Amino acid sequence: MDKNNRDEFLKSIALKYGREVKTAPDPIPEWVVNYPRTRLTDLPRNQLLSNYIDYCKTVGIDIQITTPENLARTMVELTSSYTEGKIILNDDQRLHQAGITQALIKQFGEDEIWVWDGKKGRANLAFAATANIGIVHAECGLTESGSIVLESSPNYGRSVSLLPKYTIVVLKSSTVLPRMHQYAVELDKRALKGERAPSVINVISGPSSTADIELIKVVGVHGPVGITYVIVDDEGSCADFTHA
Repeated sequence: MDKNNRDEFLKSIALKYGREVKTAPDPIPEWVVNYPRTRLTDLPRNQLLSNYIDYCKTVGIDIQITTPENLARTMVELTSSYTEGKIILNDDQRLHQAGITQALIKQFGEDEIWVWDGKKGRANLAFAATANIGIVHAECGLTESGSIVLESSPNYGRSVSLLPKYTIVVLKSSTVLPRMHQYAVELDKRALKGERAPSVINVISGPSSTADIELIKVVGVHGPVGITYVIVDDEGSCADFTHA
């Protein structure tokens, strides 16, 4: 449909409904309640992190706090504390640069470690289904719900955090946000810079669970039975908390 035909078509519809023809969108109205934008934003960083950690614990998330220089050692000690089994990681440069991938290979051997490879297709899923632990790096944390945000890409497989028995999430303290609105703002800024949006965005709030049957809570029905957030104190906001 060319422009002239389109304009005539829209004009005829507007006339039938008794409306004027508009060629520009109406201005966005002012917010009546600014709660989505302002909730929790007035808290200092250490209090925001304290609230985040407290809420995570209420939904069954294990919390480990460490420093950037001790992150690789913390990950080796944490994975060693689980029952033996295979480990799968995303092909995430943040994990590699922190020395996590290399430290785990050294500790457990190359046969027990799998790094997600978009070129290997379903072989990734086959390994993830038999893995005991999946390790991912979160984009950010959301204080209001105790959630973490994962962005999918060819190098970041959703199955890494879904199929293994346990999930370990590395999260920088500097990326903990008040709530979803602040993450949406960051996505908007990235889009304005021409950055392509993630193919999938997953918001995870603890281990999988359900209470559908007689209100009895069961954990691990359709995902990991346990999840640990390893919070990396990269800004000094966790000085009052115990570090690993």
